[in-house]
Amino acid sequence: MRAELARWNNGAGIDLEGWTNGMGNYGLAIGYLTVFWPEFVEYDGYILREGFSLDALRAFERQEGATRKSIECVMNHLHLIDIHSHDDDEFTEDKIIVLGHALKEIYQAKLTCKFPHAPCIVEFREPENGEDFYGFQISFWQASHEPSST
Repeated sequence: MRAELARWNNGAGIDLEGWTNGMGNYGLAIGYLTVFWPEFVEYDGYILREGFSLDALRAFERQEGATRKSIECVMNHLHLIDIHSHDDDEFTEDKIIVLGHALKEIYQAKLTCKFPHAPCIVEFREPENGEDFYGFQISFWQASHEPSST
């Protein structure tokens, strides 16, 4: 991102806020809320992203070996590469790591605020092979769904 910002203003550069001001638009800002401040709902003992598919939820529940944790984890996961399906050239490991860590903090803050009675674990997965961009994903599940250590 630094190299991109440095090219602005005939090489004098621009800061990230200035770049966003010049390149963004209000429609995108509203759209990004679905990723950066999504709505979460409680349903049947689960905490899920709003707009989830009930058919998918029930299908995951029927899978052999499914647990409440595994169901929440798969229902709530987001592959970061899917945020922009047309921008593969700009999808670099350094950008996705910054984005993933920020999303983890954002999701944790919102889930903690909205569901103080049901603490959640938010995970940002980084693949061992940093070139497996599809492997960069974020998900969450309720801590009460973690296997007991006793």
